[in-house]
Amino acid sequence: MTDTYTAQPDLGFIAQMRGLGGDTLKKCYQCATCSVACPIAPENSPFPRKEMIAASWGLKDKLIGSGDIWLCHNCGDCTDLCPRGAAPGDVLAAVRSAAITEYATPKALAKAVNDPKKLPILIAIPAVWIAIFAVITMTGKETMEKIFYALFGDFIHWSHGVPEGVIAHSNFFSTWFVDLTFVPLAAFSTIVFLLGLKRFLADIHENAMLEGKTDKTALDYKLFLKSVINVIPTILKHEKFNECETNKERATPHLMVLFSFIGLFIVTAIVFVVLYFFHIPGPFSQLNPIKWLANIAGVALVIGSAMMIKNRMDRKDEELTTYKDWFVLWLVFALGVTGMLAQMTRLAGMEYTTYGFYYLHLISIFMFFAFLPFSKMAHLVYRLAAMAYADYGNRK
Repeated sequence: MTDTYTAQPDLGFIAQMRGLGGDTLKKCYQCATCSVACPIAPENSPFPRKEMIAASWGLKDKLIGSGDIWLCHNCGDCTDLCPRGAAPGDVLAAVRSAAITEYATPKALAKAVNDPKKLPILIAIPAVWIAIFAVITMTGKETMEKIFYALFGDFIHWSHGVPEGVIAHSNFFSTWFVDLTFVPLAAFSTIVFLLGLKRFLADIHENAMLEGKTDKTALDYKLFLKSVINVIPTILKHEKFNECETNKERATPHLMVLFSFIGLFIVTAIVFVVLYFFHIPGPFSQLNPIKWLANIAGVALVIGSAMMIKNRMDRKDEELTTYKDWFVLWLVFALGVTGMLAQMTRLAGMEYTTYGFYYLHLISIFMFFAFLPFSKMAHLVYRLAAMAYADYGNRK
């Protein structure tokens, strides 16, 4: 007796794929050239042929809960070799975008982040929030100092001891307001990711059992965490990108952006500890090693994101680029550019100009943290989980 699978086509999902950039999916006639051409597809149950079949039939549950859609790095080898121009890489990118929205909570925010018509609102929210607290910082210094003295005495100061006459960004937007804004935002993003990952891993494991890729009825999280550790070096070295041929040059800018974020995270953590535990405020000297790391990471972020934008523009006739792609690319670029310009104008003594760039920088940071789980940047988390599950299931 053979196992049977009843296909239940979801026409709405097919339309969604087309709207997200997978409009060529119906050109596929299952020749399997894509799976043969892909240099990074696992030998046991390779992709993307089976995903193209599922997409053309609108099998949403089978696709959204598949780890294989995340193993694809959209390098373009399959698309270039497809005899029908079906662009499997673009189709899988559309499926991943739908999966991010599916696992995100709340879904309304996920849809808004990927809707260009909602962009002015998404910018206006942090712009207004930051402007309100900037006004409080710049006009209510004496009042806030009295409040802090009444609450904490000489132990904690409103200004953190920044010397008078020094141009510091905390004079425009208080460090307290920075943390009041971004610590909860980071916590929010983390919670959204954890909730999504819980459902994502459950679906991956269920699909793996149905497809006979595993005989374990429950996911062993201890072994899975070991697999996470196993694949981190692969991600840090971008080995999968380097295995692709058509779009191999993408590896360098991706590495630059990845390591710049790691460097900036380290800088932020150190500054937080130094400020709140040792009560040493900024701005720091350019000779300080913390500044070295921050500047190197900032320059790498600008150059790396600029290279990614250029690569996209150079391949616009070969690779589909949608709003969700541009949203992330320009947001990351804005993060780097506004951050570096805010520092350069501060060093040049251009007080109000540096406050202007810092304002734009804070808006970019707000959007990055608040919308991270709902944008294409979420692939950092879901791809890591999918690669770890492939390692967990010994799919080489």
